[in-house]
Amino acid sequence: MPEVGIFEGDPNAFATGAFKNSALVAVSTGLLQGMTHEEIEAVIGHEVAHVANGDMVTMTLIQGVMNTFVVFLSRVIGYAVDSFLRKGDSQSSGPGIGYMITTIVLDIVLGFAAAIVVAWFSRHREFRADAGAAQLMNRKQPMINALARLGGMHPGELPKSVAAFGIAGGIGKLFSTHPPIEERIAALQAQS
Repeated sequence: MPEVGIFEGDPNAFATGAFKNSALVAVSTGLLQGMTHEEIEAVIGHEVAHVANGDMVTMTLIQGVMNTFVVFLSRVIGYAVDSFLRKGDSQSSGPGIGYMITTIVLDIVLGFAAAIVVAWFSRHREFRADAGAAQLMNRKQPMINALARLGGMHPGELPKSVAAFGIAGGIGKLFSTHPPIEERIAALQAQS
């Protein structure tokens, strides 16, 4: 069972912690004041499902793997470009300008591509956490009601260290860590 905390602020909730036995689930005072008891239970169930699924560790590992690929690929391609540009140059000692420019450009481009992959995976985990909350409560309607209410609320900003796991979405659909509320509700309604 994770620890449960309350923080001052606009409607929001998050789960954090590296391990299931050292996790924290927190809800804001704005969420507690703006939702029914059953809806609050559903939101907490959603966050507990994140803990049960190991989402915090999984997301950290995925981000780390993606960052490793970005660095590795940009360096390998940078070396190949630099070797091609400096072909026949017997005076070369160390990387040249082709390597430097290529790696900087590819770090940026591949970094954006990696962010899209990580955001996609995060959105997938949100659907699973919604389903987990419905399963914990033995019915899906409270989670549907909580999501509908969240759609009408202005979600608060999370502390930056836990923003990746909050209810609030990101910029643009590709970079958003959370699917649109309408899609989440539709997915829950489609469940048997």
